[in-house]
Amino acid sequence: MPYTLIHHTGCGSSKKGLTLLQENGIEPEVRKYMNKSEMLSEDELRDIAKKMGKVSPREFMREKDAVKLGLADSASDDEVFAAMASEPRLIQRPIGINGSKAVLGRPNEQLLDIT
Repeated sequence: MPYTLIHHTGCGSSKKGLTLLQENGIEPEVRKYMNKSEMLSEDELRDIAKKMGKVSPREFMREKDAVKLGLADSASDDEVFAAMASEPRLIQRPIGINGSKAVLGRPNEQLLDIT
């Protein structure tokens, strides 16, 4: 199963994560989730959370964008998954997925933990 990078081309951290993987001999399948045709579904987001160790979606949500969009602190995980699926800018990046494991690349070096 190929390594997949959930990537935003306009994000410096995401670009650095892609470069880090490539420098380490990993050419990931790049998922540009901000493009309408490549947006992540709720099911895909739930799968990422599961692969991260059954974490809450808040573990990979951009807090500052949640505040801007008015997502309540009291929102349930289901509400957060729905919000992330409809507003991809809520998703923190980059995220690496390799088989049954996923990791948020913050710091970017964590992307190598699942290779």
